Amino acid sequence: MRKSPNEILQQYWGFSDFRGSQEKIISAILQEKDVLALLPTGGGKSVCFQVPALVKEGICIVVSPLIALIQNQVDSLREKGIKAIALTGGIPFDEVNNLLDNCMFGGYKFLYLSPERLQQDIVQERIQKMNVNLIAIDEAHCISHWGHDFRPAYLECSILRELLPETPMIALTATATKQVAADITDILKFVTPLVVKDSFSRKNISFKIYREEDKRYRLKQLCSRLDKSGIVYVRTRRLSQDIAQYLNTNGSSATYFHGGISKKDKEKKLKQWLQNEIKIIVATNAFGMGIDKPDVQLVVHFQIPDSIENYFQEAGRAGRDGNAAEAILITNKTDAELVKKQFLSVLPDTAFLKLVYNKLNNYFQIAYGEGKDEKFQLNFNAFCSTYSLNTLLAYNTMQILDQNSVIALNESFSKKSSVQFIASKASLFDYFEKNQNIVSVAQTILRTYGGIFDFDTKINVRMISKKANTSEAHVSKILEQLKNDEIINYTAQHNDLDISFLVPREDDITINVFASKVKERHRIKADNLEHMLTYISNKKLCRSRQLLRYFGEKAEKDCEICDICMNRGDSNKTVLVLISEELLLLLKESPMTSRKLIEKLSYKDANILLVIQHLLEDGLIRINTKNQYELE
Repeated sequence: MRKSPNEILQQYWGFSDFRGSQEKIISAILQEKDVLALLPTGGGKSVCFQVPALVKEGICIVVSPLIALIQNQVDSLREKGIKAIALTGGIPFDEVNNLLDNCMFGGYKFLYLSPERLQQDIVQERIQKMNVNLIAIDEAHCISHWGHDFRPAYLECSILRELLPETPMIALTATATKQVAADITDILKFVTPLVVKDSFSRKNISFKIYREEDKRYRLKQLCSRLDKSGIVYVRTRRLSQDIAQYLNTNGSSATYFHGGISKKDKEKKLKQWLQNEIKIIVATNAFGMGIDKPDVQLVVHFQIPDSIENYFQEAGRAGRDGNAAEAILITNKTDAELVKKQFLSVLPDTAFLKLVYNKLNNYFQIAYGEGKDEKFQLNFNAFCSTYSLNTLLAYNTMQILDQNSVIALNESFSKKSSVQFIASKASLFDYFEKNQNIVSVAQTILRTYGGIFDFDTKINVRMISKKANTSEAHVSKILEQLKNDEIINYTAQHNDLDISFLVPREDDITINVFASKVKERHRIKADNLEHMLTYISNKKLCRSRQLLRYFGEKAEKDCEICDICMNRGDSNKTVLVLISEELLLLLKESPMTSRKLIEKLSYKDANILLVIQHLLEDGLIRINTKNQYELE
């Protein structure tokens, strides 16, 4: 006899009751209905498809966008004794064949796929032969052109409806506006779906904006008073390393996490943070998907995110245990222009798309009407240099051409060579004395890249060769020598990339097919960023109200704990009571000056000074001979 959803929940998750709309969603799936589940970050989305899949006979197919997210969920299921398989990129054909056989005959309950895998004939053929009890599309906002994280490959998810028309489907996301939700149900061809939206309100999170010229100093203050764990989000790999080092130097236990570190290092760093061996993880926005750490007390955005969806999802990783937590964005006067430059100025317009596509064909001497299915190797830097192209704009153009099936790029396209000097500066001078042949190139690298002793640093071999007046081959040879002699850590990635032309050359006509779609995507990105900047600049409306309104939800009252609510007038009694409680707790630990108290407390300076005055008048604190405040 099959077990009930509650029995499955108790057996594998150890909970006696479902929360939010989980039970309602599971019940609909067991009735063979399609479901769109809009649940907040930390709302237990995976339980909504994993439990009914375990109740029913057969296997559940789960499509997910990130390999790290897939692996995390597969590992979690395996730890519970549930048989699950991950089918991501980079697996040889024979192994894919064997894994699919296991899904058909090995009693597996979950098959996790990247959307790219759905494009393979062998995968589609085998799926049709499987006893599939449920299809789950995780991070479903990726399927919508209106979504903040649209991924063209996600459109392939719709093929599952054609392959398995009778199988119920659930789409799940934590960040969907009404437009995105409508897009998801339309593209996936949902039939009279149950649409469930739990409140996105996170009453225990205090959303705050800090405007600081010295952002690092404020970050140091926030992290120094952290009891539990925290996440600091930055936009670049280099800055994640830099900030982690800064925090460690200033007394906080921190490490960095980004897509460029090895799988072994990722696992090590994640384990240290999850087990509270390290308090703070400084990460790029790839971090956090599928990672359920309940006691995150602080999430800091050190730079402005590109959309409210991304911000809210990342900030929502705080306070999953229900305890008080903070989500703080630190900004200054120059940040808005910097974020516009980073996200908007590198979006190629139609004219540039046509220019690059034309030059690409000319570079390989492809005649009009020819080129389909031809494959070449391209030295990207040499190509950009030949036609004086901005490399970042050209890179984004290549990605757009790839996304719209004009060309196909190999997976190493976005990788670059990186170097870190590991020898001491003293031993380096001795090495130079004995190896004069490498001095010119090595010194060029040292002069070009600051911090190369402290961080793994991306380098441009072509630029180094020009500066050193030598060939790229010679630079690469010297880098290999330095690596072999243990002077540097060196990850080599030549600039050649495999590029396949998927359609015949038709110049402007080729681009015109999707030009309006690209223009619309750029407009959406600009709108998303504008909404984010408006949220930051709005100093009148409660932060929680602003966020909920963006997602189409109306808040009944102000949160009382965001920066706007707390600074709404010096006489705000709730704020003054909170300040008083926190201040007395600090003085219980040790006496402090008013300056130190202001540093420690994240409230308006005037409010803190007002509370100090009241506590002095009430005889609860006093000033000692060192001009510090202490308890009476």
